[in-house]
Amino acid sequence: MLHDVGDLVWERPRELHITYSQHYCCKCPCYFNVDSSDLAPHNSHYTHRVIALAVRLVVEDGLPYRAASWHLWRDHRVFVPYATIQNWVEAGGKKGGRARRRRVPRRRAG
Repeated sequence: MLHDVGDLVWERPRELHITYSQHYCCKCPCYFNVDSSDLAPHNSHYTHRVIALAVRLVVEDGLPYRAASWHLWRDHRVFVPYATIQNWVEAGGKKGGRARRRRVPRRRAG
């Protein structure tokens, strides 16, 4: 089950109940699920839209975490704990940053 802000005009939140299949590979005996990363991050209860809205409230609008949590509940009826919003904001710079530069080996004399 995923929580989504739904229709922003009518302010109706949505709970998405997703049914997905689990597959088994005979060559390498392992199970895997269908990729649903386009809807939400792995093991998340919230869609990308909820995460983007929460991070925008804190970063761009300058709201404190508790106020952003209250704003999401009051205006969109999606409850997100303020500590979860804090984790999203703090992880934003690490996961969404630039790619690391690889060090080029230097030439040695001789």
